[in-house]
This record gives sequence, C-alpha cells and structure tokens, in this order.
Amino acid sequence: MKFMDENFLLKNEVAQTLFHKYAKNMPIYDYHCHLNPKEIVENKPFKNITEMWLKGDHYKWRLMRDNGIDEYYITGDADDYEKFEKFVSCVSRAIGNPIYHWCHLELQRYFDCYDILKEENTKKIWDKCAEKTYTPKQLIEMSNVAVICTTDAPGDSLEYHKILKDYKGAKILPAFRPNLTKEYYKDMENPKKWLVEQIEYFHENGCRISDHGLDSFDEFSVDLLKFLAEEYAKKGWTMQLHIGAIRNNNKKMFEKLGADTGFDSVNDISIAQHVSDILGSVENLPKTILYSLNNIHNSVMGTMTGNFRNVQQGSAWWFNDHYDGMREQMKSLANLGALNKFVGMLTDSRSFLSYPRHEYFRRILCGLIGEWVEAGHFPYDEEILKEIVEGICFNNAVEFFGIEL
Repeated sequence: MKFMDENFLLKNEVAQTLFHKYAKNMPIYDYHCHLNPKEIVENKPFKNITEMWLKGDHYKWRLMRDNGIDEYYITGDADDYEKFEKFVSCVSRAIGNPIYHWCHLELQRYFDCYDILKEENTKKIWDKCAEKTYTPKQLIEMSNVAVICTTDAPGDSLEYHKILKDYKGAKILPAFRPNLTKEYYKDMENPKKWLVEQIEYFHENGCRISDHGLDSFDEFSVDLLKFLAEEYAKKGWTMQLHIGAIRNNNKKMFEKLGADTGFDSVNDISIAQHVSDILGSVENLPKTILYSLNNIHNSVMGTMTGNFRNVQQGSAWWFNDHYDGMREQMKSLANLGALNKFVGMLTDSRSFLSYPRHEYFRRILCGLIGEWVEAGHFPYDEEILKEIVEGICFNNAVEFFGIEL
C-alpha cells in the first residue's frame, strides 16, 4: 500500500471522484482561528521549520510531553534543530494521532517533501524545508484561503485589521471574543454598555462573527451571554458557543507558561438543559454555531439545532478534530439533522501551516459519503453529491455567514 498517496483516505471510486473533482480545489473559509493579524501585516519570513511548526502549537507540545520529552526541548531554551529533532522522534511513532497525518500533509504541500518523518530522515527533512522560506501571506495565498476570521478581545485597537482592509488576498476579519467571567468586569461600572460600544467598533471594522468559550454556566456568564446574543442579532452577526473545556489543569505550568500552552482537557459537565435555556430565552436569537469539546454531546447538539432556526452544530473541535472525531460528528449530524447544510471545517489554529487540515477533513468527508454510496445508502447522483460536497467545503459558509466576498 502507498503511504498517504493521492487517494489517501479515499477508499473507493466515488470518494476519489468527489474529492479530486469537487472538494480538492474549493477555497477555504476559515471562520475560526487564532492567527495573529500582526504577523500577517509584518509578513516576516519564518526562519525555519521549527518556528513554523512548533512555536505556540500546543497540540505538538502535548505529544512531546506525552512521550516524556523534557520541557527544555518544548518551550525551553534548546536550539531550533534540537527541538525539531525531539519532535521528529515523537511524531515518528505517533500511530493513530492526527498530528502524524497533518505533518506529512504539510511537508508534501508546502515543501514538496515526501520523506517519512523518522529519526534517520531528520537532517534530510530539515535541509529540504530550509530550501524554501515562506511568509504568512505566501502560505495563505498558496492555501487558497478566501476568508480568515481571527479571535480578538473587546478593547483591541484592531490596528492590524485596519491595515489588512487593503490586502488583496484573503478577506481577513476580526471575530469578537469577550470574556464571560464576573471577575474580569469587577472594576467596570457598566460592562454591558462597554461591550455594546465594542460591538459597534468591531462591526465598523468588518467583524460579523462572535465567539465564546463557555466553560461553565454560572448566573453571570449566562446573563451576559443572553444580553450579547440580542446585540449580535441586531447586527446580523453569527454567534459561536464553544462549550466543554476545563482549562489550565496544571497550575504550576500555567504560572510558568501562561494559558494556551497545552494543559487543557475535555470537561464532562451536563450541558443540554443549559444550552436549551440560553437559546430558548433569547427573544431575537442570532445565527448560532454550537460546539462541544466532549464528543458525547454530538446528539445533544445535533438535536438542539432543530429547535431553532439558523442554529448549526459546529465541526469536531480541538481534541475531536481527528479521523474518528470528524466522522462521528458528521455521522451524528447526518442522522439527526441536515449534513448537507453543514458549514464545515475550521482550523482553530495559531499556525500558518495548518491549512492542510482542511484537505484532511475533505478527504474524510468524501470518504464517508463514498462509503454510503457504495453501500447503497444513497444513489450515485453526481449533481446532488457535487452540491453537497462543495457546500460543506465552502459554499454553505458563504451563505450562512453572509459576509460579502
């Protein structure tokens, strides 16, 4: 068998046709990510593959920690080649982990490198990657990205987004990410008034999407979220609810390295009644996307969407954006709702090399549909299948978010 060849994950002719003919070349609509707009504006060339791959990537850091690598080689002062070397030693045996596939896709698509990641190839791969230097804008353009929505806190000046308004490539827009905790607003006289002012400012600067990490359902956060939902509806925004993380579990490492450094987990809180109460009590509910970090909630989210207009279940997120997680989410959505209207994949990433994750998703999507057609669960009607695939890859997001391209 050929390793990760052109028909990787495409197990039959239907899947191969759908991917190569329809999915492969669709633009990317990255409606939720953590790219830094300052880095896009400055557009500095990355100095090496370590900076591109390992800087700020908590997915890879976790894999290295799980393999017992000393923190010196992860977030410490080891030189870049040493860090790369240690990472290769881990990923070379990462059987079943999506990072294994992501990394090989990234090597193939950006560096034309088809060598397998293993210790004896470390120097060879390092040297091949060194032959090509990229800037953030070059990677965005190579990846056929049409829209990028970053994650921005209220109070941000959006100075870099103002500069990016004139960028001729992808449309790069801010997304509104307010803190929902009472502690955050304790010194503020009127937080709701301030947030409304920030919504107006973000709207003037192109924002049309909000995002919320809802890790608990206390009275303050729920009340504030309901208030914000009404304000988003007035502006025609889409609201995203990311539910079910338990963050910063390792307090010592949090104190040392800060948030988003790889010490978060899946939470097991019960969410169904809370989500129902929030959505059901908002008089003017905006377009909404629901995500849960715990995949046991697929059925909760898949059935909740049918209770309200313009509410979607989001893609398999964070700890679930792997082969099994994406298939489970799409199968659940298909069983319970309208997979054909699904807005598809997002990167949720801080890395400009992460766009092959969309290819990975599209291969899994086409592979799943191909299985259903081959098994006789759906007819081979190429026009309808084309519409479904192209919709999930890109067109549904264009329609749902309503952002002028």
